[in-house]
Amino acid sequence: MAPNMNENSKSTNVDIPEHGVKNLTVEEMYNKEKYDLSIMKEGDVFKMLDTKREGLNDDQIKERLEKFGYNRLEEKTQNPIIQFLLFMWNPLSWVMEAAAIVAIAVSNGGGRAPDWEDFVGIVLLLLANSIIGFIEQRNAGSAVKALMASLAPEAKVKRNGQWKVMDAAELVAGDIIGVKLGDMIPADARLIVAQGEVSVDQAALTGESLPVKKKVGDEIFSGSTCKQGEGEAVVIGTGLNTFFGRAAKLVGSANDEIGHLQTILAKIGNFCIIAISIFIIAEIFVMYAAFHYDYRRGINNILVLLIGGIPIAMPTVLSVTLAIGARQLSEHKAIVTHVTAIEELAAVTILCSDKTGTLTLNKLVIDKETIKKYSDIENDDIIRYAAIASRSENSDAIDNCVISTYGDKNKVRDGIEELDFKPFNPTDKRTEITYKQVNDGSVYRISKGMSHAILDLCTRDKTDEQIKQLNTDVNQFADRGLRALAVAIEDVSDGQKDGKGNGFKLIGLLPIYDPPREDTKETIERALQLGVKVKMLTGDQLAIAKETGRRLGIGDNMFLSKTLKEGPPSDSNYRDIDDLILHADGFAGVYPEHKYEIVERLQKMGHMVAMTGDGVNDAPALAKANVGVAVANASDAARSAADIVLTEPGLSVIIDAILGSRQIFQRMRNYAIYTCSITIRILVGFSVLIFAYKFDFPSFMILILAILNDGTILTISKDRVKPSPYPNSWHLSEIFTYAIVYGTYLAASTIVFFTVAVQTTFFQEKFGVEYFQYTSQLHTNPGWNHPMLNSIIYLQVSTISQALIFITRSHSFFFLERPSIVLVGTFIIAQLIATFIAVWANWSFTHIHGCGWKWAAIVWIWNIIWFFPLDLLKIALRTYFDRQQKQNMAETFAAEPSTENQRLQRQNTITSDSAGPPSRHLMRMNTDQGLSPNDTFAQAIARYYIPHTQHLSTAQRYRNFAKLLHNTNEQSPRFMVNSDELQRFSLVQAHHASKMLHKKNDFAETTSV
Repeated sequence: MAPNMNENSKSTNVDIPEHGVKNLTVEEMYNKEKYDLSIMKEGDVFKMLDTKREGLNDDQIKERLEKFGYNRLEEKTQNPIIQFLLFMWNPLSWVMEAAAIVAIAVSNGGGRAPDWEDFVGIVLLLLANSIIGFIEQRNAGSAVKALMASLAPEAKVKRNGQWKVMDAAELVAGDIIGVKLGDMIPADARLIVAQGEVSVDQAALTGESLPVKKKVGDEIFSGSTCKQGEGEAVVIGTGLNTFFGRAAKLVGSANDEIGHLQTILAKIGNFCIIAISIFIIAEIFVMYAAFHYDYRRGINNILVLLIGGIPIAMPTVLSVTLAIGARQLSEHKAIVTHVTAIEELAAVTILCSDKTGTLTLNKLVIDKETIKKYSDIENDDIIRYAAIASRSENSDAIDNCVISTYGDKNKVRDGIEELDFKPFNPTDKRTEITYKQVNDGSVYRISKGMSHAILDLCTRDKTDEQIKQLNTDVNQFADRGLRALAVAIEDVSDGQKDGKGNGFKLIGLLPIYDPPREDTKETIERALQLGVKVKMLTGDQLAIAKETGRRLGIGDNMFLSKTLKEGPPSDSNYRDIDDLILHADGFAGVYPEHKYEIVERLQKMGHMVAMTGDGVNDAPALAKANVGVAVANASDAARSAADIVLTEPGLSVIIDAILGSRQIFQRMRNYAIYTCSITIRILVGFSVLIFAYKFDFPSFMILILAILNDGTILTISKDRVKPSPYPNSWHLSEIFTYAIVYGTYLAASTIVFFTVAVQTTFFQEKFGVEYFQYTSQLHTNPGWNHPMLNSIIYLQVSTISQALIFITRSHSFFFLERPSIVLVGTFIIAQLIATFIAVWANWSFTHIHGCGWKWAAIVWIWNIIWFFPLDLLKIALRTYFDRQQKQNMAETFAAEPSTENQRLQRQNTITSDSAGPPSRHLMRMNTDQGLSPNDTFAQAIARYYIPHTQHLSTAQRYRNFAKLLHNTNEQSPRFMVNSDELQRFSLVQAHHASKMLHKKNDFAETTSV
């Protein structure tokens, strides 16, 4: 069993070999039985690592990089051939593979050879889809890795006696590193300097709930976070030779995390497969029991449903769309650290934003419009006098504000000579300067500072009315969240720097505030138009928060953070804290724990919440939010916890990211509706033609249809789309409703066309085209079957089906939203090919015969006529679903308390399946909780889509390793215990590993090794 020791054990004496780090092998150096760097004396550590406090030199660094490698955990690369083959190993591919088996092994009898044409066509389709998916995945994966490279962790390191910031991957044993509040510890190290009380949060590694205090000589672990203090440390382990690296090697294998996108793929795939199964069963009963089809004829019709109903390209299209979208978001200065967070960013309904630096400039300015005068001196001169009484060098925020408002700091004191200057101090609460005018030698004294400190200083022209007016003005400023800076001046008649003046005279009161960014008000208006409620969470005073809210259009319905504990104010009508949080415009006096509580309560009310943050204390709230946003210049801890990292300041970057994510989501949603609609149209259309007319469509032509469709639809990942005006999420019931309506309508267009063509003489009499005859029971395949009719139906199905993408991609009428040139071009090419096949192809092996240009023209005209009403169906469906969206938004944006009906509707939305699958965070954090049978089945299927989504995983390290180890569900890791590996744990590390593994009941024996 691991030693029961305290982490701060006494140091031990060890015989250190000369140039140990150079002469010992890596295995010998990290064998704790011989050398335990975690408990050696500091001098021995420096001797063992052949380093000093000034850091390593270039030659040492080069040698150690070659010996130990880079400071990172190398990714396990999968064999490309296996990776390629796995693209054909998922439920959708299984159906196509089953169709191939049916074509080659089951399609026998009737004196005919196996269906080699369909078999070859299916195999080629599977190979083509896998090749495209494999290539696109590698390209998209490269793009994602390039994005992550820009977020590579950095470390402050001393080398050659100089401090520098560099990529943490280049650290080696013996480096001297600096750590401060908010930093992620880049490697295992021993603390050699501690400034203040240093504490480290290592919960993600060891499971300890509270930060651990560290003193000089203690070991700090790679991946932990500095929560307090500053210090310097000597690196003792990098990469696989860290505590994390060794613990990770104990994990023999862990099941891949079931991502949100994989679950969506599984549920959509299940919808298509279940629909296919239902119609195949129906066809079997009708064809064999009712119509007494011969065996081979029925098999061919079943192949039509198997091939035509499966959206084989769906995993590739959706995953590539996300990866390309992540690269596009980076162009808007938003780098996605978890690509699937794009889905949740599109669904955000509430954005909780901090004020300083995000909504405002984090730069004090003077509001010139509201300056108060108490003499005949003009506003510009009041600002000039205040600037003269300010320091231009080593200045504080107030001095910077005054000087920058005046203008060129080099001209502030033109024409004057400073005689004496008294800087601001907490006792006097003011600055004072005595100066001489160069042109006439006159001497003046100016003071600026807190309003009442200056008022007490003033003696000249001071009246009760002036005192009352000043107090009134200061209170008005406070009510508006403005700070007051008073300015006074006096003449020094004797011309001496310490001479007595004629008394200070109050000349003005300057209002100071942190101004909003230029684009913030407009950006908030955009957010409101997008259905995103912006809530301000600030540590500032309530008055300042309200004034900022009024200026920005957020609103001033704000409360102090204490209401989260005490409940709604007595003069408000809010029923409870949840009601208050939902309808408040913001909160003041907020601490990080308040942010966490606000996010959690909003999530429980069914909202998708985005949270901005920058500090180490913001990390819990960022991790809790559906989308954590680390603002520009955020700490390492905040960036690590966030899903999106901004590279430019301001709220507009976040809103641009939301818009971009909605465009990305819209492409995925458009494709999902399209592909499910095509499944329904194939199943319903061809099944009804069999039931009503005994029409046997050749399965090979369905293959041609699928190939042309897939080739065209792949371009949707780069389509020009209009973002939704409402938050988006995977409401699968909505998607399936659209699919059933569209699919049934398209099937009806084919059925009605077939009926007119074979049971009326309309086309023949009007256009002089061929008649079709019903073949009797004496014929091999009795029914309405003719090679030319097959060509005609193929063209009709192909053109109107593929044209559906122009309906699903648009919000209003299709012609009002211009698609991408690539999409239009591929559609035109595909339909020209389809038309040429229908007009000219005479393929006896698949029973088609060219129909000629007259029939082709009839089909095109027919499809154009049937195409336009699709827009009306779309608008009718959208009106229904949009009304629900607007009702949900109405409650969020209202300042008044929620009505009982709104609360009930909200609860119904949360508990209903229509709200879509669990969020990515819920699935990651609550995988050990019970799921509905539907979700359980979907997750069981979802793991087979992992090859299509692997490249979207950008976090190569577990974000909470300790939690992974403590997991008890199906996705728990399996451990391989190797005595050699256990010897590589230092005594301190072995102690922590023992505690972690001991909690794992299944591995109690392992932990006693």
